[in-house]
Amino acid sequence: MTDLPAVRGRLTPNRPLSDLTWLRVGGPADHLFQPADLNDLQDFLRDLPPEVAVFPMGVGSNLIVRDGGMRAVVIRLGRGFNEIAVDGGTVVAGAAALDAHVAKRAAEAGTDLTFLRTIPGSIGGAVRMNAGCYGSYVADVLVSAQVVLRDGTLTSLTAEDLQFQYRQSQLPEGAVLVSATFKAPTADPETLLERMDAQLRKRNDSQPTKERSAGSTFRNPSGFSSTGKADDVMDLKAWKVIDDAGLRGARLGGAQMSEKHSNFMINAGGATAADLENLGENVRKKVYADSGIWLEWEIMRVGDPE
Repeated sequence: MTDLPAVRGRLTPNRPLSDLTWLRVGGPADHLFQPADLNDLQDFLRDLPPEVAVFPMGVGSNLIVRDGGMRAVVIRLGRGFNEIAVDGGTVVAGAAALDAHVAKRAAEAGTDLTFLRTIPGSIGGAVRMNAGCYGSYVADVLVSAQVVLRDGTLTSLTAEDLQFQYRQSQLPEGAVLVSATFKAPTADPETLLERMDAQLRKRNDSQPTKERSAGSTFRNPSGFSSTGKADDVMDLKAWKVIDDAGLRGARLGGAQMSEKHSNFMINAGGATAADLENLGENVRKKVYADSGIWLEWEIMRVGDPE
């Protein structure tokens, strides 16, 4: 076993990851590192042997960790990386700050990041995945992202550097995103708060928010998120092609495609990571057979099979 650098935060060997993911599945990481602060993270990455893989993990809202776990140091940011500051239309948020908290704090100050309110997860994941809904995306409002590179260097990346595309960005290998700066339109705080309340009601009516899920399972084939507009084209939405293939409510072991929203995969009880991933692959194959469309995973799947 390779010796790892000394840290001021917490470094836990052979740490199970299932309790850190929304789907509650997954084997152990070789190590879980929770840095005390930015300097602790920089020093650790600088001194970590280059052959040791690292995997930055947010709150696990869009993640399947396979049952065999991860041969890596999983880095999870917490306190010290969740501050939120709003100044006019500029918002600076730590990578561990929850999307919903950032949206609310911004709205209270009259800054419109309302699209983040219903997105599960933290700002680090939102930037990495170019999260979006209601026709707005992180790419539309990001000024810069501060990241610690694999050699411990702190640097700033622009939206252009990140090469945003639908549900993806290009972060350097092994880089850990630590904060992001956004520039957004300003508006009346009360109007923004009312808009977010309406969005929450719509989400709760249409999505299985009380179940163990990881958000949308597959990307929309059209390459766009649902805007909620009356003229939104529905025949290329992932939930629609899953429905058309007769797969709403489909099950495998403890995994199920939700009856409430067929593009949400849930742990209906006792699911393994293999149940969830295999159900997703079955859905992909059956949708392709039915419509000729290969759905692409939106949930990230990492680690080794058992």
